[in-house]
Amino acid sequence: MNWDDVRIFLAVARSGQILAASRRLSLNHATLSRRLTALETALKTRLFIRRTNGCELTAEGEAFLTSAERMETEMLEVQARLGRTDARVAGTVRIGAPDGFGVFFLASRLGTLIEQHPELKIQLVPVPRSFSLSQREADIAVTLERPDQGRLVSSKLVDYTLGLYASRAYAEAHGLPATAEDLKNHRRIGYVEDLIFTPSLNFTGEVMRDWNAGFEISSAIGQTEAVLAGAGICILHSYIARQHDTLVRALPEISLKRAYWTTYHESARDLARVRAVVQFLQEAVEVDRAIFS
Repeated sequence: MNWDDVRIFLAVARSGQILAASRRLSLNHATLSRRLTALETALKTRLFIRRTNGCELTAEGEAFLTSAERMETEMLEVQARLGRTDARVAGTVRIGAPDGFGVFFLASRLGTLIEQHPELKIQLVPVPRSFSLSQREADIAVTLERPDQGRLVSSKLVDYTLGLYASRAYAEAHGLPATAEDLKNHRRIGYVEDLIFTPSLNFTGEVMRDWNAGFEISSAIGQTEAVLAGAGICILHSYIARQHDTLVRALPEISLKRAYWTTYHESARDLARVRAVVQFLQEAVEVDRAIFS
């Protein structure tokens, strides 16, 4: 069995599409499809159901996925032990990050990393509700909590604060609350409650018992845009809100504290490109640490 064919299988299984996998691996679409067929022939089984809108694993494919992921982990560990892990900062590193941190902080800074390492390719993707580093859905994840399961390497990236904000236009039209209890007399924007997948996203419970938002948005970017448009008062990341002169702080004595963590699978510990990106994230945050307080 060809290891490169197994890597192709993993890429297709994780992306659900041959085209997406070919882009991630920088392979020709037809070549990737041919190699996948060769793997199925070698295994004498069908691994995927191919449809016009993507690929779905068969029962045999699901079974092989477990073995393929184990092979991948063992291969990386062997390479690291033998000192053959890529020492150059080259190749692709996918960073999964919360949408607010990814858009308002990372996106404007990662270009510097590319300039430092021209052979490095960065992919910045939003972290969904369910995210698996063990399945290589990303190489590095910026998480809201430190994972306590799996073979993962985690370190705190930075503490950050959140506060209550409204637009100047809203404040002029409706005033600002004098107390937390007074928030009941204002339009409130919040997170979609059934999409709160971690306690770290339950901001409103620390401000008032029943937030009961009239407008719920499951995105820090969307919440910020809604507040900018004067839709109401919302708990926003302070480092994001401060970038907008038209936003004002309400009840400044109320301040919530959270943290971002960098996390990656321990099998990637010796990959130069992963180490370089993690170090860059830490240095970028250190330079601008003041904006997170």
